[in-house]
Amino acid sequence: MNNGLIFDIQRFSLHDGPGIRTTVFMKGCPLRCLWCHNPESQENWPELSFVPEKCIGCGRCFQECPSEAHRMEGGKHVLDRLKCVRCGRCAEKCYGGALTTIGRAITADEVIAEVLRDKPFYGNSGGGMTLSGGEPMFQFEFTMELLKAAKTHGLNICMETCGTVSVENYAETLPYVEIYLFDIKESDPVRHLEYTGAPLEPILKSLEFLNFKNAGIILRCPVVPGLNDREAHFRAIGELASRLNSVLQIDVEPYCPLGISKSGRIGKNYLLPELKSFPDKSETGKWVESIKSSTSKPVLLM
Repeated sequence: MNNGLIFDIQRFSLHDGPGIRTTVFMKGCPLRCLWCHNPESQENWPELSFVPEKCIGCGRCFQECPSEAHRMEGGKHVLDRLKCVRCGRCAEKCYGGALTTIGRAITADEVIAEVLRDKPFYGNSGGGMTLSGGEPMFQFEFTMELLKAAKTHGLNICMETCGTVSVENYAETLPYVEIYLFDIKESDPVRHLEYTGAPLEPILKSLEFLNFKNAGIILRCPVVPGLNDREAHFRAIGELASRLNSVLQIDVEPYCPLGISKSGRIGKNYLLPELKSFPDKSETGKWVESIKSSTSKPVLLM
């Protein structure tokens, strides 16, 4: 049995597929979206989160760190990430919770044991387990173990995916996944490469394959003001959904600024620092109506 790397298991999730669900967030993603609100999901290794405001000055991290990555500057606790080896020893001894390790190794059986704690809720609501991330297919062998183990317990399974892996890998998941929550981040190939760091064509190829195989598909479409909130993009989303028979609905996901604070905690620069607030509801409503004008498929605001 392989160990996987996850950064969270969220119980009673209501927006990651039908019904009440338990969402397993896996680390590692091939994309680098400018607006990523889960930057802690991108790397496929444990990361150290540091919130200086929570430091109580106990000094334990200074004692525990083997690389002397912690120091005081001007009376303030500073973490030198160039020295940090991400061993996590400082986080284990942090009384105030200023230091935490994001990412834990876990077996498929351990994940399923946590997921099964809420199994009574799944049957009554049509829910189950959702794999998210990051990109679950980035840890393909571990994901397959999770899918197979979940099916032995009769769980309904959804999987969020950005579509960047091979159709051969998707083919292996088909017997286990009821609904693919398939990300469509940008419909223009040039913009897609600029905004995500990845080409659009392979993603559309994966989507076409899942549609050909009659897999259940929900299109998940993040909308970021000033980047992809264009009428042409909304029209392309609607037309794509109409053309693909397996698309069940379109989820519109308004920009979320939580990536700003999360990036700072793990020592990353957020690439859209000027977008500090959630979009206005009147604006997001217009996005939904714009997509609806190009398709008869349901369009929901998340």
